[in-house]
Amino acid sequence: MRIDPAVLPPPLRKRRRGVRGKLADALLELAGGHGHIASHTEKAWASITFAGARHRVELVFAGEKAVEAGECFIAFLPEYEFAIPKQLVADAAVVGVDHIAQPPGLTVRCELLLLEEG
Repeated sequence: MRIDPAVLPPPLRKRRRGVRGKLADALLELAGGHGHIASHTEKAWASITFAGARHRVELVFAGEKAVEAGECFIAFLPEYEFAIPKQLVADAAVVGVDHIAQPPGLTVRCELLLLEEG
């Protein structure tokens, strides 16, 4: 017997583990619960004095209220105070935005540099 996923209740939102998951949670919180992460990649980053990772995240906002939340996300991301244990968000920038008029939609691409506090 095959179960249609459309009839299942939505999964309970669990707090994610690890730096990647905690960053995802923080971004979704900044999005006000109106966006979802379409893609998330990370690449190790290091300098002589720091180590961490550069994250590239694409968030999608669908619907009029979600687009408004996405526009707020764009405005507040660069100055947002992230609370990720043992990590410092050294840079957070929106690097791309695509608007769709009908149905209302917004795709936001951002890059964040997280450094290990130690």
